[in-house]
Amino acid sequence: MSFETLRVLVPELFGEGVQASLAVSAAGPFDVVVLPADAAFDAGDFDAVLLPQRTGLADLPAHAAATALVVVAEGEDAAPLVEWLRQGAADVIAAQELRSPGFGARLRVAVERRRIEREARQAYATDLATGLPHRQQLVEHMSHLIALRERQPAPMAVLVLRVEGLETITARFGREAANVLRRKLAVRLRAGVRASDVVASLGDDSYAVLLAALLAPGDAAHVGAKLLTVLRAPFQVAGQEALVAAALGIALHLRDGAQPEVLLARACALAAASPAEGRLSGAAANDG
Repeated sequence: MSFETLRVLVPELFGEGVQASLAVSAAGPFDVVVLPADAAFDAGDFDAVLLPQRTGLADLPAHAAATALVVVAEGEDAAPLVEWLRQGAADVIAAQELRSPGFGARLRVAVERRRIEREARQAYATDLATGLPHRQQLVEHMSHLIALRERQPAPMAVLVLRVEGLETITARFGREAANVLRRKLAVRLRAGVRASDVVASLGDDSYAVLLAALLAPGDAAHVGAKLLTVLRAPFQVAGQEALVAAALGIALHLRDGAQPEVLLARACALAAASPAEGRLSGAAANDG
């Protein structure tokens, strides 16, 4: 059985032994990169990263969560090793095992385990009706972006759009027709923002848009107004024209909060309190 090449980042401390072990492993091939002491690295460039037990979690970049982190134990105290596993390490291995014949297979299993976990999280975090990320995945995106903004300051914002009219569509045409409309709403919202921005589902009648980088804080309001305009155009659902109205809430990073949940709650509250703009289909029509 042949395997794909795995890129493995190894600290200089373990470099020689790991290179020798993986070079002859039946679970290869492996592309081993030895990292000099105290050198910076981008974990996203590797399938697996070996870390000394003394490495602090705070020293890792946020996107290291997508990489198989294998911690090399430096003692017999189990407590810190268990904590590493709780924090997301794919495996914990004793230093003497790095030279063992089975190390390559164990490393490959750790990488595959991490991939399976990541795929499961993505499936769980996706709204099946729209294909958009759920709230949980949005919060993760926001956490990573906020960490980046600490190093690379730039205005960012989260928008929440509360859509009215979906209940009317459900009553007239059924749940599946309403889901079709939700998908079409998602398509329009994604088309109205940049590829670097994130559109997420917050439930049956609300969407969030994470604006990753703005030239100025006021740009968030311009984007929000554009999205409200985009949603005013009629949709075709079940062979009929459908109209929705939407209310907008905007929360700016730092001005309205510094944590994802705080920002999201602020934007949701503003959307809930704001009047919806647009026209509604059928009996719920509103010309205001």
